[in-house]
Amino acid sequence: MNESILIIEDEVGLIKMLKRLLDKEGFKEIYQAESGTEALKSVKEHRIDLILLDVMLPDTNGFDLCQQIREISDVPIIFLTARTTDIDKLTGFSMGGDDYITKPFNPLEVAARIKAILHRQRKAMTGMAKVFQTERFALYYDQAKLIVDGKEVNCPAKEFQLLKFMCQHPNQVFRVDYLYEKVWGDYSIVGKENTVMVHISRLRQKIEKDPKHPEYLINVRGLGYMLNHENQRSPQ
Repeated sequence: MNESILIIEDEVGLIKMLKRLLDKEGFKEIYQAESGTEALKSVKEHRIDLILLDVMLPDTNGFDLCQQIREISDVPIIFLTARTTDIDKLTGFSMGGDDYITKPFNPLEVAARIKAILHRQRKAMTGMAKVFQTERFALYYDQAKLIVDGKEVNCPAKEFQLLKFMCQHPNQVFRVDYLYEKVWGDYSIVGKENTVMVHISRLRQKIEKDPKHPEYLINVRGLGYMLNHENQRSPQ
């Protein structure tokens, strides 16, 4: 299998067992991290397709780490932990986890759940456009890459997520609070209007020929923002 898996766990014996299991199931790219710091470094440096995440880590807890990973990646996350209460499970899902397996576990069940999630992800990606292209810029969804006039431009996570959402819903006007809820995951934060406006302004500086007279990220007065579809062209 081509997918890569990151094991975030501080028990060396369990890491070895999981590696043997995954290798037997055909996974060849397997990374490991024994702390939250190592885990974030791996997510930033490697293409990770799925994460197995323990809750108890030496420098952080898995719930907080999951939330941090969600700031930079939508990679599927399976919690693999000895914490078995309903509150723990609900916390895991609310932080962005995709599945929750309690220890001790059946290795075959772990393998089956990994394959099920990756299968759903492959199926979803097959039916989705992977790039939004215009005469001016191209946004590559699966690579988290923004190309403007043929050159790659740095695009931090939240700016990318905001632009991606707009590109996936062209010519639709969205209220500021709705955009904040979709991209930042909350609608009750004070100052969300300013946060969205700042990110829109930064994106305009990157994708517009004249940020003061935008062609793509349009402000529909009194209603919100939309991404102008007129300049879009089909992916090649």
